[in-house]
Amino acid sequence: MTPEDRFPGPELPDSGPPHPQDLDVLPYGSYYEPPEPPPGYGYDSTYSGYGGARFLEQHWPTLSHPDDRTVQMVHREQPPAAVHHEDPPTIELGPPLTPPLPEEVNFPYPQPTPGEAPGPLYVVGDVHGYLDELRAALHQQGLIDADGHWSAGRSRLWFLGDFTDRGPDGIGVIDLVMQLAAEAAAAGGYCRALMGNHELLFLGAARYGDEPVQSTAGTASFLAAWRLNGGQQQDLERLETHHISWLSRLPAIALEDGHLLLHSDTTAYLEYGESIAEVNDAVHHLLADEGADEWWDCFRRFTKRFAFRGQAGPTAAHELLGAYGGQRVVHGHSPIPYLTGSTHAEEGVPPHVPGPYIYADELAIAMDGGVTMEGRLLVARLPLN
Repeated sequence: MTPEDRFPGPELPDSGPPHPQDLDVLPYGSYYEPPEPPPGYGYDSTYSGYGGARFLEQHWPTLSHPDDRTVQMVHREQPPAAVHHEDPPTIELGPPLTPPLPEEVNFPYPQPTPGEAPGPLYVVGDVHGYLDELRAALHQQGLIDADGHWSAGRSRLWFLGDFTDRGPDGIGVIDLVMQLAAEAAAAGGYCRALMGNHELLFLGAARYGDEPVQSTAGTASFLAAWRLNGGQQQDLERLETHHISWLSRLPAIALEDGHLLLHSDTTAYLEYGESIAEVNDAVHHLLADEGADEWWDCFRRFTKRFAFRGQAGPTAAHELLGAYGGQRVVHGHSPIPYLTGSTHAEEGVPPHVPGPYIYADELAIAMDGGVTMEGRLLVARLPLN
């Protein structure tokens, strides 16, 4: 059981049979070694063993943490800075609903030449309101310039969900992603996103508030669950109609270059359709027309995790890939330190997250670097070898 998704009562869903925390039952996996970063981002590579698996540990540059901003949750004080929790979600970014760009940057969409290959593909793990870390990671990869504007031409960028909660500026993160979606389209690339479980929770808190919903732990509400899971009152107060419209249209699942992109490491997507289009249509229909109980049930299903960990992990990955296509699952949601069993490091020492984690017989890539527990906010170019 992990502490990052909390509900009123003992309701903490998992995906599949419970997995012991013993290291010897964890899957053999590896950390991806990224290419050498631009000048000024020095790093140093070392090898180490963990639980019988050989990891290539890439010490990526440590990104600065946001300034000392204190945020209060509704009826609940923000935990001390040293205590962090985290989670993830999934859905695709639809057309931006941002106000029109200024005329001087509203260029016509460049048309690709016949046979021109698409731009490089990047993915971003769970952000959870850490806007400063997101800007630094995107700038390091050359995706934005020093002023925070798209600088990657025809590149393709996917966010794997969980923009808000726990961190200081979830609305700022959403605004940036919407801005980049418009700017990337103007440059001939694109920036898209998946809906995560925290998007479902945030939207549910805004729409249903304290309206009771039926959970297996008893009567609960979206607002209560959102508060328990790191909801920031200032995000709720700054949420506007165009944010809600944009978030509600995000897809839950996507396929890019043989990579099946999900927010959550669960097979619960299979309960919503036999194809990517069916799953996305089902989630969009639910958000548009169904009631609080159906919405709550969807949130709970996409909060499940760890389907690809352990001996049954490759089978679960094959099941999803067989249904929706692709050769590898790429997901957020479950922080890498929980997947590898490395959460119990020396007290006061942040978990070491060298980069994306490849596991389940190399069928799955985890992208949640645990930014909310002082790990990493990961941005990676696919494919990873």
